[in-house]
Amino acid sequence: MSPAEPDTEIHFVKGLAKGSTLGKDPRRLQFEADVNRLFLYTSYKSLGKNADEKDAEEIIQVAEKASVKDQQKQVQENIHFQIKTFQATLDDILRPDLLGGNDDCKSSPQKHGTPRPSGLSFALGGPVAQTHKPAVPATRPLNGLELSSSFKVQSGYTLELKPSEISHEDAGLGLFLSGSADIGSVVAFYPGVIYSPAYYRYIPGYPRIDAQNPYLISRYDGTVIDAQPWGAGGEGREVWTGMVPPELRGKHESLGADSASDRFWKILSKPLQGGIANGKDIVERRNPLAFGHYANHPSKGTAPNVMVCPYDFPMVETNMRPYIPNISFGSKDNMQMKRFGSFWLKTGSSAEETTATGPVLRTLVLVSTRPICDEELLLNYRLSNAKRRPAWYSSVDEEEDKRRWG
Repeated sequence: MSPAEPDTEIHFVKGLAKGSTLGKDPRRLQFEADVNRLFLYTSYKSLGKNADEKDAEEIIQVAEKASVKDQQKQVQENIHFQIKTFQATLDDILRPDLLGGNDDCKSSPQKHGTPRPSGLSFALGGPVAQTHKPAVPATRPLNGLELSSSFKVQSGYTLELKPSEISHEDAGLGLFLSGSADIGSVVAFYPGVIYSPAYYRYIPGYPRIDAQNPYLISRYDGTVIDAQPWGAGGEGREVWTGMVPPELRGKHESLGADSASDRFWKILSKPLQGGIANGKDIVERRNPLAFGHYANHPSKGTAPNVMVCPYDFPMVETNMRPYIPNISFGSKDNMQMKRFGSFWLKTGSSAEETTATGPVLRTLVLVSTRPICDEELLLNYRLSNAKRRPAWYSSVDEEEDKRRWG
């Protein structure tokens, strides 16, 4: 895709926002605009290396005629196909036995020690009920860096953590893409524990859940993902409970001094105690793309190069499951919730979060909005303008921020 084409697409999206949809709820309007952008980007990516400007124009014409529901469905299929490709690549590296090859895959020779301490890893969590843990399939005893390097050779890119190039003192580590990724590529997963609106009160730190945790993100449907327990991942495939090791929990209090307001809320209300739905999810903690929570917001005058994309992972895809770095909080008997303004109210109950294909994990991935090569990934945080924003935050598009939280 030529450098001019992404601009053409964005102009189309902004035209959509100013067109026949003016009478819609602002939040719904922004959701539809985002779906449209994701449809354009990921559909172009699905055409492959030989796609040209004419193909891009045809995709835009299809987007003008397709319903939002149809576009959503196509985005899900496009993302799923890419992640299916990731699975094949990682299986080829970690489990060559699946292809009939001989390798040093033995009975769980992995390193299952505690991941290296990280400021992200100090989330508080309740106890998990003791259940029978499934056997963890053996994989090659590669560490995270070795796996990342092998993944880059086969896929063309991987992720690295190093000091951010953003020019403010709070930027800290940044997320960098090493290699090259086309427009519409899934470049990162947003890992962590998934909370549906019915379980907000179980989020560590509730009700001031963001006071000491900047690694929370929400989807339009109200799903919140807490990446703090994931930290920087681990060094093996394991039954991941989403809980921080006991020896690290006490250090959470030393992350920073509480304000008087924070202390007040801690006294007034504490998060409820609960646990992960089944405690039997086998997750690949060395996942080379499970670092979406390290992406920084761009500095003033700099455009983001990735955007969030909701991805409902179908749980029937058991072979793909280890590479989805998320687990759900709560029981399988999830309550149905409906948003009324800024509130979520119970409207009944359902067996589990399902789609036409069965149970799903409501996750998020980061998708590139232009070709990226050896550079830092920048994500528009779209912080609500109804709350006090950090001094470093500069809105990319104030109107989008208003619609997102309208």
